[in-house]
Amino acid sequence: MDFPITDLLEHEASTNWVQEHFHPDGLYCPHCQADVDNARAFRTTKRSQLTVYRCHCCQGIYNLYSGTVFEGRHLRPAQVVLLIRGVCQGKSAAQIARELAVSRTTATDLRHLLQANAERLQPNTPLSDNVTETDEMFQNAGEKRGRTP
Repeated sequence: MDFPITDLLEHEASTNWVQEHFHPDGLYCPHCQADVDNARAFRTTKRSQLTVYRCHCCQGIYNLYSGTVFEGRHLRPAQVVLLIRGVCQGKSAAQIARELAVSRTTATDLRHLLQANAERLQPNTPLSDNVTETDEMFQNAGEKRGRTP
């Protein structure tokens, strides 16, 4: 997955990216499934700068992170994008935490939640072909050498 960092560090662009990937069918009320058009902007959170919506149908409140692993977290959308990018790149939780100015526990917890979701979404069916190629890097733990006597 490509992450154009320069574009995503802007609040508006990263918010749009999060909405596009977390809510591909659009943002809905998690309580009654009403469209965001049936809600009003209730307030903006201080730390994460997210718009909190109040549903006209059920009076429930929700935001961009509702129904995701980031629900209840006070991360800005740019931090969420960069955290997902770091997990996809295989960076350590300590490095991600330093880059995003969050605690290592937060980075580790979110990494585990993201990886659990990815594992849950993996197909359980076997591959369709009988032959599978592997990279020789995984076959040899050490350097290549000649045959042993």
